[in-house]
Amino acid sequence: MRNIRGPCIALRCMLQASRRHGVLGVVPSPARGVSSASGSGPKVCIVGGGPAGFYTAQHLLKARDDVTVDVYERLPVPFGLVRFGVAPDHPEVKNVINTFTQTAQHQRCFFHGNVTVGTDITVEELKKAYHAVVLSYGAEANRFMGVPGEDLAGVFSARDFVGWYNGLPNNRMLNPDLNCDTVVILGQGNVALDVARILLSPLDLLKKTDITQHALDALVASQVRRVLIVGRRGPLQIACTIKEVREMINLPDTNADMLPADFEGVSETLKDLPRPRKRLTELLMKTVKTEVGGHEADKRWGFRFLRSPVEVLPGADGKRAAGIRLAVNKLEGSGEDAKAVPTGQTEDLECGMVISSIGYKSLPIDPCVPFEPHGAILPNDMGRVLDTAGLYCSGWVKRGPTGVIATTMNDSFDTARILLKDMNSGIVDLSVNKPGAQEIGALLKERGVRSVSFSEWEKINLEEVQRGEAAGKPREKLLDVREMLTVAWS
Repeated sequence: MRNIRGPCIALRCMLQASRRHGVLGVVPSPARGVSSASGSGPKVCIVGGGPAGFYTAQHLLKARDDVTVDVYERLPVPFGLVRFGVAPDHPEVKNVINTFTQTAQHQRCFFHGNVTVGTDITVEELKKAYHAVVLSYGAEANRFMGVPGEDLAGVFSARDFVGWYNGLPNNRMLNPDLNCDTVVILGQGNVALDVARILLSPLDLLKKTDITQHALDALVASQVRRVLIVGRRGPLQIACTIKEVREMINLPDTNADMLPADFEGVSETLKDLPRPRKRLTELLMKTVKTEVGGHEADKRWGFRFLRSPVEVLPGADGKRAAGIRLAVNKLEGSGEDAKAVPTGQTEDLECGMVISSIGYKSLPIDPCVPFEPHGAILPNDMGRVLDTAGLYCSGWVKRGPTGVIATTMNDSFDTARILLKDMNSGIVDLSVNKPGAQEIGALLKERGVRSVSFSEWEKINLEEVQRGEAAGKPREKLLDVREMLTVAWS
């Protein structure tokens, strides 16, 4: 598995170089969205322009008519995982961007892209300039399998693979080799199914999405015909939702490749299951029965249960993945709390690619911010970062990388409510006027850092939509940060 820190540092260096005044032009004249207005009302800074950041901003702006919110984002483009994580064939999920855009265009909300908090500006500097700082920067690192061979060619994290086909600048050079018959995905959440579906989807469907052109070209030449989705526990603990399973079942020209033995004894437990789990389990069992003796399709996909990775097996050259060794598990306990325990047996699967979809994790942002390394979150009490006055958090960095966009919305609203309560009670001192983005903008200018406003992002957006129209797609994303900045500042 590739080390996330190396690419992140490389991207950060590229961003910093691109920000310098002499590289891509002079500092623009002030415009709407460049800096927050002066005034005596509360000034709040949000770090992270993804769903958690925008939902937090939305709630604050709605609750108080005197609050000003500045959103700082590392990339020149907003929306985080809605842009870079949602599958290209799920455009309806991306409609939430319309709501975020309304928030960003609010007269008391200001977007500052292309600013890396912790490098270009410190959290302490933000705390001095704002009444409150909300950290909503998500989870940008991969969890590692911790097994031999995970650094072989052909082994990827799902996060990087998704970033590759979704246009994340950090992953544009990933170049996965799809010249193999079988891909093994480790993990059985919705992201794992997204990856499997993209690998097996008919190209005519993908051509109508905003998938990146380089990924589409690779999929045109792909030799992948089978995808196995491996989980350490059983069918009653599978982490994906029924919608994603149904999409896999309905994929044209594909067969489900399941093992009937994996479902022995499951029918006896159905009556005691919660309704969502029962419906999902019934669908899986129906699929097993339907596919036995069914027609032979060109492509296959299937779940493999009670298996955990032990080692990625190299090919003859010793450099590229050619298979994976899996521990055979048994369950101790039942239901959602059942634990996978190795039996001592192993089995090998031949494959030309391994994609690890075992989760993301947050990274520390600044030495002055407490960080809990085991859970990879900021230690907090209902969104208040512990032992740090005026510092809050929302989203994945608050609770860990779980849930869907609606979960993040509710979580972010909760943090905003706590912050508002602290403002009303005096825990957050509003008696002192804070300079907000005026002071931070001056510091960034001194350091040669040039931010991207929301109106400048809209230039990037227009360029992407126009390129997409020319190709018969909703958009063709810009992949290079320098090109984004050139368009934004044109």
